[in-house]
Amino acid sequence: MLDRRQSARDKVIYGGVAEISDDGATRDCVVHNISEQGAKIEFSSAVKLHKEQMSVAIARKGRSFRARIVWWRDFVGVAFSSESELPVSDLDERLRKSEQKKRQLQRRIKKLIGED
Repeated sequence: MLDRRQSARDKVIYGGVAEISDDGATRDCVVHNISEQGAKIEFSSAVKLHKEQMSVAIARKGRSFRARIVWWRDFVGVAFSSESELPVSDLDERLRKSEQKKRQLQRRIKKLIGED
């Protein structure tokens, strides 16, 4: 497959949240690679994307991006717009809280099954 990217992408595994519709619906996602210009995103289950753009919040980077959908197969390839970084929103804070809650639950599960 011909690689038309302007810059190399870093292979990563970052948790994220994508706003996938105009009504504000969000879905958890995993970012598998990223560069300054774009990313490859995977959703945990089938997602119907009803628009050509979405916003993606990546907690580990502490940033939100406006992205244009370039291709869509098992993964979604997105290109960040030139005004890509979005202002900090409640989506970022909700994602951070969700990640924190996940870690707390994982610790609790380990304690309950005796892996402490």
